Amino acid sequence: MALQNKFLAQRIYLILASLFICSLVVSNLIFQKFFYWYPFGNVTVFGTKLFQISVGIIPYPITFLITDIISEIYGKKKANQVVTTGIFASVFSLGIIYVANLVPAIENSPVSDALFTKVFGQTALAVIASMLAYLFAQYIDIQVYHFWKKVTQGKKLWVRNNFSTITSQAIDTFSVLLLLCCFEILNWSLFIPLFISGFLFKIFIALIDTPFMYLAVYLFRKKFDLKVNEELLID
Repeated sequence: MALQNKFLAQRIYLILASLFICSLVVSNLIFQKFFYWYPFGNVTVFGTKLFQISVGIIPYPITFLITDIISEIYGKKKANQVVTTGIFASVFSLGIIYVANLVPAIENSPVSDALFTKVFGQTALAVIASMLAYLFAQYIDIQVYHFWKKVTQGKKLWVRNNFSTITSQAIDTFSVLLLLCCFEILNWSLFIPLFISGFLFKIFIALIDTPFMYLAVYLFRKKFDLKVNEELLID
């Protein structure tokens, strides 16, 4: 690879990694706000409205799309590297929130101690639960992706993109809800409705992001003159 192209490939990798880490950290900060997945807000299961979803779920499909792109273009090692970095970023953000929560607010502060604690007070447990589920799901996503990449010999991109994401998202959704209920952040009555709605939402997003996956892979292959199943090697 030409030196100029190598630098470009490294910059793009850093941008993708930055978007991944930002999406991950933000999802852990905003999870306490819930909304109805329009137009299914009135559907109920066991007396509970089905399609109510945490806004924290919105950035998550982005992380799986990015790891799939990195897996396809940069390889398994670089994808795992980004996932591990995301864990460190989440822990670091948790430390900042913890310190910020300890610092007393001044009398005329727009955000009081009580309000700050209400919004971010459960973040520690949520981040721990989310990280455990996320770590498990992301590594599985990468493993499944490369399994299907090997089986299809680099062809049928839609198979590995969707199968890996759907499998890992099911595991992630189940695991994080289980941990949040165990930590008593969520009520157990919400487990099944949130799992069904969250998983269906993620499948829907996974299907939507397939064209973007194809576009990204096409642009990479065209720019760097990559053959099918060929990966970019960067330091």
